[in-house]
Amino acid sequence: MEALAAAAATAPQQSGYFHVYSVVGLLAVVGVLFVTVAFASNRLLRPYAPTPEKLLAYECGVDPVGEGWAQTQIRYYIYTFLYVIFAVDAIYLFPWATVFAAPGFGAGTLIEMFVFIGFLAVGLLYAWKKGVLEWT
Repeated sequence: MEALAAAAATAPQQSGYFHVYSVVGLLAVVGVLFVTVAFASNRLLRPYAPTPEKLLAYECGVDPVGEGWAQTQIRYYIYTFLYVIFAVDAIYLFPWATVFAAPGFGAGTLIEMFVFIGFLAVGLLYAWKKGVLEWT
């Protein structure tokens, strides 16, 4: 046991350029093999008894009736985009609030944040003027 530890300690360290990529490649191969073995074992071990009822699309316990698509109004997408814009706004405001108190971040940081909030306010004003925010 001591001989193995001594041999490992005296062995040259592989710190070449391609050694790092070989480790990443080996990890990728192990990951792909793991997923492949999991899917193959699932296919081999699962019971398979298809029936017409099992092959139907399932939507909240209601049998599918009618066409496969439904028309959706565009205003719902606009509400979604507005939500995403203001969620991203929150992502930037909270870290800014913690960094603002640090020394060295003064008036310049405050002005940058007011410019950022100004752009968001212009976007909200534009959406309001276009009538997007009216629920009808």
